[in-house]
Amino acid sequence: MASIELKNVIKRYGSGKTANQVIHGVNAQIADGEFIVIVGPSGCGKSTLLRMVAGLEEVSDGEVCIGGKVVNDLEPSDRDIAMVFQNYALYPHMSVFENMAYGLKIANVPMDEIKARVDKAAKILELAPYLDRKPKALSGGQRQRVAMGRAIVRQPQVFLFDEPLSNLDAKLRAQTRLEIQKLHRELGITSLFVTHDQVEAMTLAQRMIVMNGGVMEQFGTPEEVYTRPASTFVASFIGSPPMNLLKNAPDAKPGLITGIRPEHLDITPTGWALQVEAVEMLGAERLIYGKWAHSDTDELLIIRTEESAAVPALGATLHVTPRPDRIHHFDASTGKRMDV
Repeated sequence: MASIELKNVIKRYGSGKTANQVIHGVNAQIADGEFIVIVGPSGCGKSTLLRMVAGLEEVSDGEVCIGGKVVNDLEPSDRDIAMVFQNYALYPHMSVFENMAYGLKIANVPMDEIKARVDKAAKILELAPYLDRKPKALSGGQRQRVAMGRAIVRQPQVFLFDEPLSNLDAKLRAQTRLEIQKLHRELGITSLFVTHDQVEAMTLAQRMIVMNGGVMEQFGTPEEVYTRPASTFVASFIGSPPMNLLKNAPDAKPGLITGIRPEHLDITPTGWALQVEAVEMLGAERLIYGKWAHSDTDELLIIRTEESAAVPALGATLHVTPRPDRIHHFDASTGKRMDV
């Protein structure tokens, strides 16, 4: 196991005036044994950052350190890392055992040690009954566990996961998330996990890197990112539904955007007046969409209530009050958090 340090890591394609910079000076210190999730929308640079740690992408500037050693010039095979991809990358003609053992055979590991490592990984991942099967006889979730098992038997310093759950349906994704959590508790190997899914990020991460346009917007625990978002981007990306970001809130300070999460708006006899536009039932909760009453602005607010709350009529006027200790402020020009 090993720590990971990213020191002003930059990635650009091309050179000179035509160069396209896609990663803009990422700095992060990841402790030995931490599980870090890199999250962001498509094209934000999260997979590029992971691939630079893996050695699959060249680092244009800055340093990537694994276990205190700069690895910029090392080949992927020399970095003591193991990757798990979204497409499993299993050999269809090989059994589960053979797939998991293949890398060890190439490395000339003795067969008795290979068997011991594969059997241990299969037990952890509940794959022991399937070691003789071919990948085509497995479900998608089982194939992903085989891919993880192949990484485990390597006994690497670092695990790198590149959107490994993207090809699974919702039920299997939830189940596999639990398996990955269990795996990390048992093995304690430093892990970087890339995803565009904020639910995966919030449930898996000990800390998370939120990426936007090649920039690290925030690096913190899920609780820190949710309760004190560093920017309007983080506030709108983390949370479902996203935080209300209001330019026209009553008593708003000049030059500031007011942020309030839907669950922190309470329906009250008086307060902010909203005209109800739509109501969504979501099982144990409902979402109410409203616009400012008596205003020409199209700014939309979302209120989250319990399923037992009264359903307002469409077009009716609803009054809500934000919880004072849950109001956020952001600079309107930069989008950055302001503590006022």
